Amino acid sequence: MNLPALRGHNDALVLDLLRAAGPAGLGRTELAARTGLTPQAVSKITARLGADGLVAEAGRAASTGGKPRTLLRLVPDARHAVGVHLDRDELLAVRVDLAGRVVAESGGPLDFGAGPEAAVEAVVRAVARVGDPSGPPLLGVGVAAPGPLDHRAGVMGRVTGFPSWKDFPLRGVLEGRLGLPVLLDKDTNAGAAAAAGAWLRATWPDADADADADADVHAGAGAYAGRGVGVGPDAEGAEGAQVYAGGGARTCVYLHIGTGLGAGLWLGGGVYRGARSAAGEFGHQVLLLDGPRCRCGARGCVEALCLEAVARGDVPEAARIVGEAAANLVALLDVDRVLLGGRVVAAAPDVFVAGVGAVLAARALDPARPVVALAGAGVAEGAAEMALTPVFGRG
Repeated sequence: MNLPALRGHNDALVLDLLRAAGPAGLGRTELAARTGLTPQAVSKITARLGADGLVAEAGRAASTGGKPRTLLRLVPDARHAVGVHLDRDELLAVRVDLAGRVVAESGGPLDFGAGPEAAVEAVVRAVARVGDPSGPPLLGVGVAAPGPLDHRAGVMGRVTGFPSWKDFPLRGVLEGRLGLPVLLDKDTNAGAAAAAGAWLRATWPDADADADADADVHAGAGAYAGRGVGVGPDAEGAEGAQVYAGGGARTCVYLHIGTGLGAGLWLGGGVYRGARSAAGEFGHQVLLLDGPRCRCGARGCVEALCLEAVARGDVPEAARIVGEAAANLVALLDVDRVLLGGRVVAAAPDVFVAGVGAVLAARALDPARPVVALAGAGVAEGAAEMALTPVFGRG
């Protein structure tokens, strides 16, 4: 067994729980109970994390007769990360702390069609603008870009309408320029992570009322991808494996409507990408045979129909079209929530929530149909969450 890796995993378990607990913090006894580690192991881990500046005391719990327990909390400003959303016509970069709060942002126009080299320069400049040389260390940079792409290899695919991007090693090139770890994923996957995390964090105050609360809290605490199993026996004294996230976690789809249409899938406590990182091509399902030509080459795609309606100013029709496509997705995946985001939605949020919701209600095969809501966070924030994943044991 790789002891340094195991220690990193156990450290991540503790940090993840402290992140979910917020400023109130948790005691060492609670950390031991929730991770399956021994109290001695938790004491070693928290001492190590404290020495690294990641954990601090949060006060003392109310006494129940004995000595009041010392509570520990995550130190959000101990480290930062940057998230970049590369859209087809604009770029947004954010710097976030360990709690996921945005502490700086910068945006501007981008010509994605100008090619990879120009986009790389734009990313480098944006990271410099949101960076703070005198601030906390940067853990890395998450980049969210239009798909398809190879998440594992960090290589772009054949982005519809932009052939010059095919096979461009964006992650490797950016790592060389920035001198930082870079994670690359589709914009819709980053959006799903951010949206699901915001939704799940909103359930934390009610955790005790939900039998699946622990799974939900830990799956959503860092937002980017759920963890299936806790720790097993190790040199620091784990008492046994503990399943505490993933199975039973809530599910949702994030629908991004901007310069294109796509879906991010949050299934089983984490982002689902598919075997080839190609899951979520929501915009290219055909709704109308022999309909208008889509830029992907097919006819009658939901993307072509929706954006055509937006272009002529018929936003309710655009929402209805998205609703029909969303109903297909819901029927296939049986999800709890449909979360909406992107600039087109932001321009008419009430119209889209109502329009998509009405179609789902009309086509529902089950009375317990999914809730339709706005995404509580954006793609750039989700991209930043990617760069935080090593700290909280995800990836």
